[in-house]
Amino acid sequence: MNSRFSSLDGWRGIAILFVLAGHLLPLGPKVWEMNAAIATTGMVIFFNLSGFLITNILLRDQNVMPFLIRRLMRIVPLAWLVLCVTLFGIAAKWELYLPHLFFYANWEPMAVSGPTSHFWSLCVEMQFYFAIAALVLIFKKKAFYILPLLCVAITLYRWHNNVGIAINTYYRVDEILAGCILSLLYNGSKEFVRRFFCSLNPIIMFLLLLVSAHPLGGFFMYLRPYISMIMIGSTLFNEQVSWLGRLLKSRFLFYIASISYALYVIHGGLRYTWLAEGDTMVRYLKRPLFFVTTFLLAHISTFYYEKKWIDFGKKITAHFVSPTK
Repeated sequence: MNSRFSSLDGWRGIAILFVLAGHLLPLGPKVWEMNAAIATTGMVIFFNLSGFLITNILLRDQNVMPFLIRRLMRIVPLAWLVLCVTLFGIAAKWELYLPHLFFYANWEPMAVSGPTSHFWSLCVEMQFYFAIAALVLIFKKKAFYILPLLCVAITLYRWHNNVGIAINTYYRVDEILAGCILSLLYNGSKEFVRRFFCSLNPIIMFLLLLVSAHPLGGFFMYLRPYISMIMIGSTLFNEQVSWLGRLLKSRFLFYIASISYALYVIHGGLRYTWLAEGDTMVRYLKRPLFFVTTFLLAHISTFYYEKKWIDFGKKITAHFVSPTK
């Protein structure tokens, strides 16, 4: 990611740590439902960052073919590897392979469950990639004016159907689209926009985000994409150095962000292996080994397996010339 956006790496690192904590650690009595709130907080930050990154890429270059190829080389190789191992390991029926491998398993009838339950978010991501590529292909730069309208429309659709949170793309993609809005605001470089974001306290926004991510968040749940977007923006626009700024730009969070995709994909499947079997006490006694295994596999995947595919994607798209240049 561009050095100007180093704070976003920090948010990405925090996002995956929140998802792991929400899925793997006890975060209070079950009745408090804090695990769901923390995991959802991590996911909305992830989605916001994805929308910001993708919009930034396409604002610079509306040539969608290299964009799609590089996105596919980034997401598909590890996802397919883990999916095939997982589906084979659980002796899944062959009809489950198609919706998983082609990323529509989060549409009715739902195909994601158990060991593949976390792949719903990759379905949302992949569907968004192709949708925004189609919009840009058809409307060119005018497509970016559509994104804020589409974001609000999705949120209103959720509100109309009383859906605070769901894994269907048509109920969740506003979290990515809110990140698109942040990118448009950032690249618009309006001084009053910068002052607005700089005037906000990211800690207060974070607390509001936790409320909006909680199953009992009520009306705040519909505002979740925008609260997260404003929280991230409050650090993106603010050039003043603070303890939070130093934390977000720390080497630790940068490393966690670097392996975040692999951490997400790998940890989900491991939750249904021996590393997570047993009664409550036994499972939590195994947690240190679970974390070590997950981080080790994620490191190997990121720097030895995924890197080869990412480099391959860059190589085969190097000859593409943007029609806008």
